[in-house]
Amino acid sequence: MEIVRRLGKAPRQRRSSPSVNAGTCPDIFELSDGNFAIIGTEATEALDRQLPADASRADYERIVVISRETLIEAKKDIPDA
Repeated sequence: MEIVRRLGKAPRQRRSSPSVNAGTCPDIFELSDGNFAIIGTEATEALDRQLPADASRADYERIVVISRETLIEAKKDIPDA
């Protein structure tokens, strides 16, 4: 598995990113196997109990949060199928 490309703008190109100078903001990448990798803020403990009844996660899965801007900027790069 390898990173193929970034979806959306790099953190330094997103003006409202809180860590814009450090370039350590949320990011979305497409992987060679067709999956996606997300860099975000770990929020499993805060959100786990709020998951809907029909949602669950495995012990090895984590809930991460990315900014709205990050996802909106990536939207144009997300394949339809």
